[in-house]
Amino acid sequence: MNKNNNFFSTMNRIIFMLLGSALVSIGLEIFLIPNNIIDGGIVGISIISSYLTKLPLGLFIFIFNVPFFIVGYKQIGKTFTLSTLFSVICLSIGVTILHPISRITEDILLASVFGGIVLGAGVGLIIRNGGSLDGTEIVAIILDKRMSFSIGEIVMFFNLFILSSAGFVFGWDRAMYSLIAYFIAFKVIDITVEGLDESKGVVIISESHKDITEAIIDRLGRGVTLLNGKGGYKGTPTNVIYVVVSRLEIAKLKSIVHGFDENALITIGSVEVSGKRYKKKAIH
Repeated sequence: MNKNNNFFSTMNRIIFMLLGSALVSIGLEIFLIPNNIIDGGIVGISIISSYLTKLPLGLFIFIFNVPFFIVGYKQIGKTFTLSTLFSVICLSIGVTILHPISRITEDILLASVFGGIVLGAGVGLIIRNGGSLDGTEIVAIILDKRMSFSIGEIVMFFNLFILSSAGFVFGWDRAMYSLIAYFIAFKVIDITVEGLDESKGVVIISESHKDITEAIIDRLGRGVTLLNGKGGYKGTPTNVIYVVVSRLEIAKLKSIVHGFDENALITIGSVEVSGKRYKKKAIH
């Protein structure tokens, strides 16, 4: 049974990484590259190199990523590195196949927006299934252990440098459009990885905890966990409610809480949830 589950899980990841690589290839070859708009990271360096040398983009994407595969295999792990290698090979093949196809639009803004959306969706699918398309992320993970900068800050530094370089090659207007495409792709990646129904962990401290708990269960259909707390200043007992809701339910949750207690303390944070107990119950 476990072997079957592992097989189907692996096949599922492979299919979604294939789909993600296909979407990235479409975003690059059908929207961005024909309009001299680039992406960040190794793909951005590869686009510039391909433009200057007239050699195939897929060749540069693969060659430039090879050193990072070697480092990543030793420093990060086998599964992530092999997943990334598979995705990069698929992308290299994809951009090669799609290269002869004409661009859909010559409108630079439309190309930036839709190219960013398609690219971001593809990258998000790959990340969600345990892979990557960018060797700079491997470097960032390694440097994060040795520097005070976060992985996101390191990747952002690399990408700003690469996108700025596009100004010298394609012109500064194209560099600015590249920034637009990159920003859109960045936001779409977040949505694809986390989902539109992103989960939020909410902590509520209120004296009206009983009424609030009943209302959350009845009106939101969410399970609630009650915690016994104690104030750090006076040491008085404090009633704490913990509930996990979707991002779309936050406004309604606040309305419920403040309907019983305008002074209730509410803290909200993003969480990753697994398990059947999180499933939404019927609303009365």
